[in-house]
Amino acid sequence: MSRPKEATRRRPRATGADPSRTDPPIDLSESDGVRYLHFGSRWIQGAMRLRKPFDLELDYIRHMMAWLLFMEPPPRVLQLGLGAAALTKWCWERLPDTDVTAVEQGESVISACRRFFALPEDDDRLEVVLGDAGEFVAAPRARGRYGVVQVDLYDRDARGPVLESVEFYAAVRRAIAEPGMMVVNLFGSDHASFERNRRRIAEVFDGRMLVLPPVEAGNLVVLAFAGPPLAVDAAMLFERAAEVERRWRLPARGWAKALRQQVVDG
Repeated sequence: MSRPKEATRRRPRATGADPSRTDPPIDLSESDGVRYLHFGSRWIQGAMRLRKPFDLELDYIRHMMAWLLFMEPPPRVLQLGLGAAALTKWCWERLPDTDVTAVEQGESVISACRRFFALPEDDDRLEVVLGDAGEFVAAPRARGRYGVVQVDLYDRDARGPVLESVEFYAAVRRAIAEPGMMVVNLFGSDHASFERNRRRIAEVFDGRMLVLPPVEAGNLVVLAFAGPPLAVDAAMLFERAAEVERRWRLPARGWAKALRQQVVDG
């Protein structure tokens, strides 16, 4: 979820959706070669550059890959909230040794991602689950299964994350295979939801969290750590950032510079 952008909009015809389900209305817009996903409002739920469908178009989505500064790609990544499938597609294509599971409760969202945002069909490394993210992550089968959990859960009204309780974040932590990380997209510090989410994440993760600076649209990405404490000095951080930029062409030096004061000496 990101802030609104003016663009030419259209509503696609719904195909293959179960009419008994309450799904968000799907709108598409396009501007300057980028297709945007909306849930019946001007708020942007995701984006894809048409000529580069597997690149990460939105700044905050790129920030959500900042966990690569601190760990190698794990065997499994869990995505809660599909959006326009940017993170799901990127992890599936760019992390070939990682299995990717995405959980989305909107059948129309999954259908739109497959039709309009180049989301591949499921295979031996990709699974898109139609279901409730909170129930999925709290189920016993999820415990200790995922090295990274990426959380981006918003609805059309943009009042804040739709799942944000202490119980939800605790379930996410239990699902992490330690050492591992949770990455969460939050609205900026001027939004009422930010401080309560920051407090709850800090409570569940024992204060072991970092916050990237806001992107232009205002989003803030929180990185929370599960497992043994890390001690990261500036030299190690920037060496890793250079490697991430070389391997994945992500703006990792910018992340490292922004996080340096938070991570030096643990």
